[in-house]
Amino acid sequence: MPKKATKKEIQEIKNLFLKHYKNAKTELIYKNDYELLIAVMLSAQCTDKRVNLITPALFKQYPNPKALQNAPLDEIKEFIKTCSFFNNKATNLKAMAQVVCEKFNGEIPLDREILKTLPGVGQKTANVVLIESKEANFIAVDTHVFRVSHRLGLSNAKTPLQTEEELTKIFVDNLATLHQAMVLFGRYTCKALNPQCQECFLSHLCKSKTSYKC
Repeated sequence: MPKKATKKEIQEIKNLFLKHYKNAKTELIYKNDYELLIAVMLSAQCTDKRVNLITPALFKQYPNPKALQNAPLDEIKEFIKTCSFFNNKATNLKAMAQVVCEKFNGEIPLDREILKTLPGVGQKTANVVLIESKEANFIAVDTHVFRVSHRLGLSNAKTPLQTEEELTKIFVDNLATLHQAMVLFGRYTCKALNPQCQECFLSHLCKSKTSYKC
């Protein structure tokens, strides 16, 4: 298990992330909160690139929650069939739209605890939606954030939720930007396989770099 970062190292890591990813945004393509929520729900265990190939036709066919709630389930599945776990995701999308129409007058609720009551929406999805929609001071732990935080010694927690709690405690603020930064950093630099250690601006702070030297 990598050593934990010191308070001084944590502050340097935070500052460097904010410097290198000042205007970082999600790579998911959307136009409103409804489209954002769907894109984030589809992105679970699926790449943003794949989701962006799926959503244009999906959004055109179902431009609002009412259209989606009234759609035949098999039709939704056909639109998202190239996405991982498309059967479950189609069921959740339709159910989510139904709840949004019945309880929230067709508007996506922008409150974390309320979002989590929607079918298919957990803590990570709710956090990402709020980070994107209103730059809420949250951090969401996906596979990239989990990997990066452990390699840098920011966390040794065993679950994403515990990791989120640790990161929130040590970083305190600028969490939305730090979330975006860690996602992009993990996606393109600190990869699961063949991480780009020689191009990494955090290599001097990495707690596991000896495992990845070229």
